[in-house]
Amino acid sequence: MTALRSLRRGLDALYLGAGILAALCLIAILLLIIAQMLARWTGTVFPGGASYAGYAMAAASFLSFANALNRGAHIRVSILLGAVPKRVRWLLEIWCFGLGAAIAWYFTYYAYWFTYWSWKFNEVSQSQDATALWIPQSVMVFGGGILAIALTDHLIHVLVKGDHRITRDLVDQSHGE
Repeated sequence: MTALRSLRRGLDALYLGAGILAALCLIAILLLIIAQMLARWTGTVFPGGASYAGYAMAAASFLSFANALNRGAHIRVSILLGAVPKRVRWLLEIWCFGLGAAIAWYFTYYAYWFTYWSWKFNEVSQSQDATALWIPQSVMVFGGGILAIALTDHLIHVLVKGDHRITRDLVDQSHGE
């Protein structure tokens, strides 16, 4: 039992840590935009600034997926799930988490190989920065892997306990809900 609790704490820490890294990527985007503005005002060039902001945006997106899932920020058809009988809801949750996990693992597998071949052939971006593309692509693989783990975690939880672990942050809800 303590091993399962340790695993649960580790997974929750992984999801939260990825969310924190995503937030840091958003701060990096802000700093990159400010640096670009300052460079433009002073008449200097900041080569690759827009590319770096794009890489940080992709990293923020992929790193935040699992944390957003656990906090109920992903779109779910809660009206449908709340209107069906409990057994049908359980089957729908298994279907959704199973399909989502399969797609996330599929994506992560092929994204890994895409990144591997970018590294192997030493591909670089076509913008002024000439960044090795495997670096931003590896963050995509890492974030996709964490999402796949989170979806599998929820699937197992639904199968074993009968319900998911998604919580709703009341701060994120609109006044219309």
